[in-house]
Amino acid sequence: MNDTLDQAGRDELAAAGWVVGDTDARKTFTFKNFVEAFGWMTSVAIVAEKLNHHPEWFNVYKTVDVTLTTHDTGGLTGLDLKLAKRMDALAG
Repeated sequence: MNDTLDQAGRDELAAAGWVVGDTDARKTFTFKNFVEAFGWMTSVAIVAEKLNHHPEWFNVYKTVDVTLTTHDTGGLTGLDLKLAKRMDALAG
């Protein structure tokens, strides 16, 4: 799952609202309030730990800015796509 993400995977991220760069994918999630944002982050943290793949993120009140990349490979991999899908699903 640490293979470089192919164009189809990049297109899938972009179609789901992720801004895909050369080495990362970014998305801003907006919730009703801080509690919902933090609850989502907690749910994502459990998934990320199980995958052993952790996002870079920044939270202010009801928004969470996320950056996904696989540091070991210096770019996007299947793990980033898998985590992005789970994040999107948890965000509803």
